[in-house]
Amino acid sequence: MTTQTTTHRHARVIYDGNCPLCLRSVAILRKLDWLGRLAYVNAHDADQTFLREPPVAGAPLLEEMHLLTPRTKLYRGFGAFRWLAWRLPACWLIAPLLYLPGVPWLGQCIYRWIARNRYHLVPCQGGVCDIQKRH
Repeated sequence: MTTQTTTHRHARVIYDGNCPLCLRSVAILRKLDWLGRLAYVNAHDADQTFLREPPVAGAPLLEEMHLLTPRTKLYRGFGAFRWLAWRLPACWLIAPLLYLPGVPWLGQCIYRWIARNRYHLVPCQGGVCDIQKRH
């Protein structure tokens, strides 16, 4: 359902569609996106030509979640999470806290740790994962 013509008006959440934790995270985002402000794009989807164009081209899409705004600003990791917090009504109360001194640094450190260890945090189907780790 995510196509070039429908996603340019929405922020695009770019995720690793082969990652169980990423898929669960996207499922949660879909539930929190009451206002329909987001589109979800699997970084492995070859039909999404914008993935090969600036500012997305060359970004480490399989290392961290990325978010491309309708104004073509690219955020990644904790920065993407902070941007999302302002657009998801369920997160509005915590959004200002994400800007307190030290929180962005700590948030990015935690985000990177989770991203690096995501294959250990959520087991693949049946406890067996055929996805090769990209470290």
